[in-house]
Amino acid sequence: MKDRAKLSFLGIVGLLSGLYASAVHGASAPDRIVGIHSARVMSQSLPWMAQEAGLFKKYNLDFNLVFIASSGIVTAALLGGDAEMTVTGGVGNVAAYIRGSTDIVFIGGIKNTMTQTLVAGGNIKKPEDLKGKKIGVSRIGGNSHYFTIQALRRFGMDAARDVQFVQTGGDPETFAAFVSGSIDVANLTPPTDALAIARGYHYVIYGPDLKIPYAATAFVTKRSVMTKRPQVMANFMRAMAETAKLMHTDREFVYKVLGKYLRVTDRNVLDSAYNSEIKVLEPRLVIKPESLQAILDELSATDPRAKNFKPQEMIDTRYLVEMDKSGFFDQIWAKK
Repeated sequence: MKDRAKLSFLGIVGLLSGLYASAVHGASAPDRIVGIHSARVMSQSLPWMAQEAGLFKKYNLDFNLVFIASSGIVTAALLGGDAEMTVTGGVGNVAAYIRGSTDIVFIGGIKNTMTQTLVAGGNIKKPEDLKGKKIGVSRIGGNSHYFTIQALRRFGMDAARDVQFVQTGGDPETFAAFVSGSIDVANLTPPTDALAIARGYHYVIYGPDLKIPYAATAFVTKRSVMTKRPQVMANFMRAMAETAKLMHTDREFVYKVLGKYLRVTDRNVLDSAYNSEIKVLEPRLVIKPESLQAILDELSATDPRAKNFKPQEMIDTRYLVEMDKSGFFDQIWAKK
């Protein structure tokens, strides 16, 4: 009996020890997050840079980034529970929000201004020359499509009447279609536009000069995710804040990462892309209400419900505020 009791006791101790070890191991295991981005461009490269710099590991995160070439599909994946964080343009998220998906929330911004360009060759040199031409965009309803509509409007043209859109799937695909002659004009974003210029093509409309407000790249999640995993989301945003600082202060590191993931290694191309894009990337991840208002204004033409919403309803800056008040932003920017 004593031996049996001793064995039972030892068994219980062994079981408890095993459970304790599992608990400790589980507590130290990285927090897994699935994220999605919608364009292979510089402004959406922060997760790549965080990975290469070891920042996800620093904040105990296992971040898996998936590419889907459409902000609308990215939004659907977020709402469907396939991801907890997205790095994408705002239009798909805003459209879903006004249709009732108010769990969507913008928690930070990377780019609040559109920087797409329209690139062409030959005799297509002025905006007026675009009439009747085939313009390649990543997705109908996406950032590149919206930019082209707005840009043409500023030069007195109606995109629906004056040009033909060709959907390609992404910046690299647009560039390939352009070089092959399948389209007349390419809507491109850094660094792909610089690649086109390096090959002898030219800008017809240079987007950064127009300063069109728009939530071009933002961090978007769900309120329910923030409630369920507040510290995990806070850690993710801290990793992104450190990455933004790296992007603004370590040009060589940025070039290395872009070379690896986008296979762009030409120094002149990278210089051109970086010099134009860095001017509009948010150093402290601010999401500007006017960038969302621009999307609401555009959507209101086809969905009157958009007029009933304010940008502030879609924004939660708790993580940005915390990093500011705690001195975290000042701390990382003070480092050389």
